Amino acid sequence: MLEQAILSRRTLLKVGALAGGGLAITATMPMVARAATGSAAAEPAVLNAFVSITPDNVITIVGKNPEIGQGIKTMLPMLIADELDADWAQVRVVQGDSDARKYGPQIAGGSFATPMNWMPMRQVGAATRQMMVAAAAGRWGVDAAGLKTELGKVIEISSGRSATYGELASEAAKLTAPEPASVKLKDPKDFHIIGKAIGGIDSPRIVRGEPIFGVDTQLPGMVYAAYERAPVFGAKLKSAKLDAVKALPGVLDAFVIEGKGGAEQLVDGVAIVANNWWIANRARRELEIEWDTGEWAGHSTKGYNDAARKVMAEGKPQEVFATAGDIDAAFASAAKVLDAEYAYPFLAHAAMEPMNCTAVRHPDGTLEMWAPTQNPQPGHAGVAQMLGIGQDKVKLHITRMGGGFGRRLTNDFMHQSAAIADKMPGTPVQLIWSREDDVRSDFYRPAGWHRLRAALDADGKVIGFDDHFVTFAITGGQYNPAAMSPTEFPARFVPNLRYGQTKLDTRVPMGALRAPTSNAMAFVMQSFLDEMAHASGKDLPTLLLEIIDGGAEEPATQGFTGRTPGFNPARMRGVMERVMANSGWGKPRAEGRAQGFGFYFSHQGYFAEVVEASLTTRGQVQIHDVWAAGDVGSTIINPFGALNQVEGSIIDGLGQAVALAIEIEGGAVSQSNFHDYQLPRIAFTPRIHVDWVKTDYAPTGLGEPALPPVIPALTNALFKLTGKRVRSLPIDPKLFV
Repeated sequence: MLEQAILSRRTLLKVGALAGGGLAITATMPMVARAATGSAAAEPAVLNAFVSITPDNVITIVGKNPEIGQGIKTMLPMLIADELDADWAQVRVVQGDSDARKYGPQIAGGSFATPMNWMPMRQVGAATRQMMVAAAAGRWGVDAAGLKTELGKVIEISSGRSATYGELASEAAKLTAPEPASVKLKDPKDFHIIGKAIGGIDSPRIVRGEPIFGVDTQLPGMVYAAYERAPVFGAKLKSAKLDAVKALPGVLDAFVIEGKGGAEQLVDGVAIVANNWWIANRARRELEIEWDTGEWAGHSTKGYNDAARKVMAEGKPQEVFATAGDIDAAFASAAKVLDAEYAYPFLAHAAMEPMNCTAVRHPDGTLEMWAPTQNPQPGHAGVAQMLGIGQDKVKLHITRMGGGFGRRLTNDFMHQSAAIADKMPGTPVQLIWSREDDVRSDFYRPAGWHRLRAALDADGKVIGFDDHFVTFAITGGQYNPAAMSPTEFPARFVPNLRYGQTKLDTRVPMGALRAPTSNAMAFVMQSFLDEMAHASGKDLPTLLLEIIDGGAEEPATQGFTGRTPGFNPARMRGVMERVMANSGWGKPRAEGRAQGFGFYFSHQGYFAEVVEASLTTRGQVQIHDVWAAGDVGSTIINPFGALNQVEGSIIDGLGQAVALAIEIEGGAVSQSNFHDYQLPRIAFTPRIHVDWVKTDYAPTGLGEPALPPVIPALTNALFKLTGKRVRSLPIDPKLFV
C-alpha cells in the first residue's frame, strides 16, 4: 500500500478566532516542509490547508495549488469538505498566494497533487469536524459520543436538536486542536462529497466571462509590454537601435534587458512599453537589432536527424545505463532478431493563454506579481534572487491559467516581467507574449531517436532487448526531460537487456510536456513490442502478459509524494483485461477499420487503451473510437474531473501522433502559430469510452497517465490495417498512399 503523506503527532493544528466571530484552522506539517526544502530538520511549513467558518455557516477553504484546468481547485477542497461533513453548497474556495512556509509545496505538475494531499487534506477536515462536535458537547453539557455531524451541523442523536457549524465556530475557536494522529477518518462508504461528480469551482465564472485568468489582470495606471528576444536559441544581443521605436505614437519607452541565468530565467532582449499591448507588439517591427548567434545558427532538425542516424549506424552508444544478463549471448543464440529505428520530434505546449505576467515595483522596494504559473515557488524565489531582494519582499498572486501542460512549470516570463517592472518603479506593467512568441520561445518536448533490437527464441519468447537511445545533453537543473529511465519497460522482465545512450549538443530549451518522457517512450516501446508480437505470431496483449507472467509487485520507494508502490504486474493485467473486454478486442471490425492496443504505466497510474481507426483514400487517419481502462487506486475523487482528464489526455496524444512537430531551421523554430502547428479540433475527436479498475491502493493523479498508451495504440492499429509500420512521428499520410 502507498504510505501517503499524513499528519503525525509532530504536526500541530492551530485554532484561531475570526474577527466578528468564527473559526480558523491552520496546520503545521513537518513532512511537507521537508518536501519543500529537502531538509528533515527544516522549520515546518505552515497552513498546508486553511479552513475558516463564519457565523453565517459559510465555510471557506483555500485552494493551495495552481489551477490550470485540471480541477485541483475543486478536488483538494472536496477532500477537506467531506471529512468536515460540510454541505458543499455552503463551501467557498479561494486561491492561495505563493507561500512555501504557509502552504508547503505548491505545484501543478507530475500528477503529484492527489498522492501528496489525499491524507493531509482529509485529516484537516476531520480534525475540524471533531472540534465542532466538542464545541456542541460543551454547549449542551453532553457526551460527544452521543453526537453526529451532517451537512454542516452537529446533531444530538437522542433529541434531534442541532447547531450549525457557524453557530459553534466561535466556541470551537477556544478549544485545543486534536492531535492529528488521534483523528478518526471516515469509512469510504460514508463519503458524501468524495466520489461525486462535481463541476469545476470556477466554471460558472468562466462561462460568465469573469476576469480570472492571468491575462485578465487589470490594475490602475497599468501599461503593457512586449519582449523581443533572439529567434536563434543561445544567441546574445550585440546591439539595438531604439530611437525609431520610442518615437512611435503610444510607445512609452523601450530599453535593453541583459540576460541572467540562461533560458529558464532571463535571456537578452528588448522591452517595449506602450499604452496598450497592440501598440507594443506592433512596435517590435521597427526594432533594429543585431544578434550574435554563434555556432547555434547552424543547427537544424535535419542536422540532428542526420547525426542521430549516423551514431545509431555506428552501433556503440556513448554510455550504457541499464544492463541485465548477457545481451550478446542472447542475440547470438536467438532464433529470430528484429531491428528497427524509431524517432519523434520536438513538441510545443501551445497553451491557449499565452505566457503573461503583471508586476509592479512598489516605492518601498517590494515587488508584487500576478502570474499564471504552474510552479510558483521557484518563480517567486528566482525573481527575488534576480532583483537581489529577499523573498519576503516579493508577493506573488497565483492566477488561474488557460492551459499549461508543463509549459508554465518554467517561469522565464515571470523573470522578464519583473525585470521590466524593475525599470519602471511605481508603474504596473503587464507583459503578454504573442502567439508567435509562445510557439517560438517554448521549453520543448525533446526529440529523440531509438535503434531497437529484440532477440526471440524458437517459441517466440523474448530473450534479449537492446536500445540505443540518441537524445540531447542537458546542463543544469535536476530534471532532465530528455532522459530515459533505466527501468523503462520491458526492463526487469526480460532476462537479457541493455539500454545505452548518445547525447547530441543543442541550445533548444527543453522541458516537461504532459506525461513527460512517457509520451515518447510509450510510442517507441509499445510499437516495437507490437512488432515483436507480430513476429511471434501473437497479438500485443498476449506478448505483454507473457512477459509479465510470474512477476511480483516491486518494492515501494521513497519519493516526492511519500512512499510510492512499485510496479505491479497484477494491476497491469487488470487494466489490460478490462479494456480488451470493453472494446471487443479480437472480434471482427467493420470493413476498412482495425484496432490497435497500447499499455503504459506512468505517474503511478496504469492505463491500457484500444484505438479503432481507418484511413481515407488520401492516407489521412480517421479515429473512430478509443477505449481506456485505468487503475489509479481505490477512489476516483471527482469523477467529472477524472473523465475530463482522461479525455483531454487522449485527445492530446492523438494530436501529437497525427499532426504536431516543431522543426528547427537556422537555430530557430520554423512554426509560428496555429496555422502551421495545428492542434486537434472538435471534428478530429473520436468517441472515448473510459472505465476504472479500482484496487486497494491510495488514489493517485490523473493529469498524465492516460496520454502515453493512446499513441502506440493508434500506430499499431494502422499496422494492422495496412501492414505498414509507423516508426516516426507525426504520422505521414504518404506512408499509406
